Amino acid sequence: MLKLLIASSNHGKISEIKDFLQGLEINAIGLSDLADAYAVPEETGSTFEENAIIKAEYYFTKTGLLTLADDSGLEVDALDGRPGVCSARYGGRGISSAGQINLLLEELRDVPEARRTARFICAIALIGPDVRRIFEGRCEGRISSEPRGDKGFGYDPIFLAPESGKSFAELEREEKTALSHRGMALRKCRNYLNDLSLKT
Repeated sequence: MLKLLIASSNHGKISEIKDFLQGLEINAIGLSDLADAYAVPEETGSTFEENAIIKAEYYFTKTGLLTLADDSGLEVDALDGRPGVCSARYGGRGISSAGQINLLLEELRDVPEARRTARFICAIALIGPDVRRIFEGRCEGRISSEPRGDKGFGYDPIFLAPESGKSFAELEREEKTALSHRGMALRKCRNYLNDLSLKT
């Protein structure tokens, strides 16, 4: 069975990815399942793809395991693309997801609904022995005027999916996966991993 390291400490993200990979001959583990704890690599890339590669290469080098790392975030047009690659660190170290949402909504307070367009972008890097692949997904939407829903994580409560009119935090996991940036990237990655697992 193919062993896969999901290079994340975000339990919501790990759970989402593991669910997506169910049915494959893959044993997926997270960073907390490793015997050793490693320092988190600094994300110095200027794009989601570069940061995903940095993380995947780092943990593959440390563990020798086939490693999946994603970098994803929110680009808001009215904020010139912010928070972008800084989505997870937006507002400074130690700020909560609720604090980041409140900061973003405050910055958009005077922006009319028609100009609150945004997109979620996800880049997944898969690095391992003789493996170096990138998978990308993006989802267009807009930012609501207030948080809605209690599912999901991160900026999900304020990102409205155009197909449903609901925030990502109002969607069941299956609905969100069908629409989301990470779901798009994971579908491509899953197909590749399925082929890879059949060869091992």
